Amino acid sequence: MKTSDFNYELPKELIAQDPLKDRSASRLMHLDPLSGAVEHRHFTDILEYLHPGDCLVINDTKVIPARLYGRKEGTDASIEILLLKRKENDVWETLVKPGKRCKIGTVIDFGEGILTGTVIDIVEDGNRLIQFTYDGIFEEILDQLGEMPLPPYITHKLKDKNRYQTVYAKHEGSAAAPTAGLHFTKELLGQVEDMGVKIAHVTLHVGLGTFRPVKVDDVKEHHMHSEFFVVEEDQAKLINDTKASGHRVISVGTTSCRTLESAVSDDGILRAKSGWTDIFIYPGFTFKMVDGLITNFHLPESTLLMLVSALAGKDHILAAYEEAVRQGYRFFSFGDAMLIL
Repeated sequence: MKTSDFNYELPKELIAQDPLKDRSASRLMHLDPLSGAVEHRHFTDILEYLHPGDCLVINDTKVIPARLYGRKEGTDASIEILLLKRKENDVWETLVKPGKRCKIGTVIDFGEGILTGTVIDIVEDGNRLIQFTYDGIFEEILDQLGEMPLPPYITHKLKDKNRYQTVYAKHEGSAAAPTAGLHFTKELLGQVEDMGVKIAHVTLHVGLGTFRPVKVDDVKEHHMHSEFFVVEEDQAKLINDTKASGHRVISVGTTSCRTLESAVSDDGILRAKSGWTDIFIYPGFTFKMVDGLITNFHLPESTLLMLVSALAGKDHILAAYEEAVRQGYRFFSFGDAMLIL
């Protein structure tokens, strides 16, 4: 299975640069994974595809304003860093630009002394471990100095930080949003619950590994970066009860999907657990927990495109994407949605 098997042509003008004024006003393509048939709808029509007793599983992670701009002490050179993983003792694994300026021992000043970082090690992929010093609460300083880490294909500045958060974002720790959830408003979620559909929460802190380009020709040789996830006991029971009663578990986003498939045991029971996952889902994967998926339209040759191809079939996905291009759907993080069910 080659990476190039997951390529498709996308006109640049279809890459959504800004979120819609109304979160739920996006379009929705329904894809039948068995037949490959598609329907063109609006996102609020999602209610027509859900049944009482089903369970929607959402990822309640919260994006932190993880992009920081600073100055290297001694030379005053500009340094950009992206916070990736929180370690102990105010140490973070970070992506640094330009990396060549940041050898071990380099000190970086942010916000004219409000925050200081010292490079203490260089790890996998050239990422830097930086130890921060500051007065006060780190999250408040980050909110003051940091920017939302929008993907590189979005060239516009985001006016409202909250538009890169789901309305149910709760647990801080992500370097990117679980974007399938951006389509939901509190009102729409209320309508979902009112019709007898359960909503379960899991947490996966999205790292850049999810969006890491596949640089190998053979898909099986790609290695995912690990991401931290949590499945609570009561939420595992809610999801297991859904399966036991013969109803469907529908994942909101690939991150919720990866969490569920990381925490399910071979007997098909979801376990309450927390830890790190580097699960890589591509065609040939057997889903034990997820019956359906709400997702966005993903980059060519990406691990996310491979995941949806595992669920619906590569040929069905690529045909649906060609149709989405013909119909002028909006792609990627602020784009339109697809329901595979």
